[in-house]
Amino acid sequence: MTEITLGKPVTDFEADSTGNSPFKLSDHFGKRVLIYFYPRDNTPGCTQEGKDFRDHIDQFNALNTIIFGVSRDSVKVHEGFKAKQEFPFELLSDKDETLCELFDVIKMKNMYGKQVRGIERSTFLIDEKGVLIHEWRKVKVKIHIEDVLNTLKELD
Repeated sequence: MTEITLGKPVTDFEADSTGNSPFKLSDHFGKRVLIYFYPRDNTPGCTQEGKDFRDHIDQFNALNTIIFGVSRDSVKVHEGFKAKQEFPFELLSDKDETLCELFDVIKMKNMYGKQVRGIERSTFLIDEKGVLIHEWRKVKVKIHIEDVLNTLKELD
């Protein structure tokens, strides 16, 4: 798969998902799809980011936007995280990093003085026809939900 590009259709893809059914991008055409990549379930920043999306779900629904979270955690771990945090959206498992590569979110990071490969917190907005219309990279959790909602409101 080639990487995604703003203003271009996103290659249709499938991924393992919570909720007992695989995710396929094209199944969601007709709605905006917001996909957010985060490093790991059950960590403070990732939990807060998910809660922010959860707590604003009515606004996303009103803006014809569905949300999916993605990390390299397994579906089993995702199911526990989703249930514990009461997320009203599905989480996608990308253990083989296929989606991470497609969206170019795997970066070298410094952790405790060592270089490690990890997910750079990023969010992508795909329109009703499957075209990438906005991306947020190097996301800062504290202001992210406001940025995303403001962008969606400007599109309406």
